[in-house]
Amino acid sequence: MSDLEGLRLELNRQGYLGLFDLELHYAWYPPGTGYARHVDQLQGRDQRKVSVVLYLNDPWEPEAGGELRIFGQDGARDIEPIAGRLVCFLTAGREHAVLPTRRDRLSIAGWFRQRASA
Repeated sequence: MSDLEGLRLELNRQGYLGLFDLELHYAWYPPGTGYARHVDQLQGRDQRKVSVVLYLNDPWEPEAGGELRIFGQDGARDIEPIAGRLVCFLTAGREHAVLPTRRDRLSIAGWFRQRASA
């Protein structure tokens, strides 16, 4: 947790994001599952500022699937869920998905949050 707290402080220092806490959950995708294209910002709420995913899959082979697909203006980018890899991206408007996995896919996912807007 101290590494994530250090990341929060650095994001605030460099990006003036006003992050004050971290919401986390454990994610388990059994074989054959994924997560459809979505945005982590809940409708009508703006507290989630930075999405994070820490992968716990060891070892991981490309044929296992389960990549994180991040959509952008220039197309999509797939990120393999390799153990120890931390992925961070700005939450607002960032569409992403989890591609179907062929083996158990484990991660800790969450969001650095700011206080609610008035």
